[in-house]
Amino acid sequence: MKKDQVKGKLKEVAGEAQERLGRATGDREQEAKGHAREQQGKVQKKVGDVKEGVDQIVRKP
Repeated sequence: MKKDQVKGKLKEVAGEAQERLGRATGDREQEAKGHAREQQGKVQKKVGDVKEGVDQIVRKP
């Protein structure tokens, strides 16, 4: 597993929590920031997925 995958998943989970907290408190700004952070995490995780895929292709004999 690549660092980007782990960091992305952590960012995604933190963003979900921030978004839910914003929704629970009625703070639309926090909700939006959380949603943005969650999406950034998803993108970062996908970057890690792609890197891992490329590594697997390159390592094949």
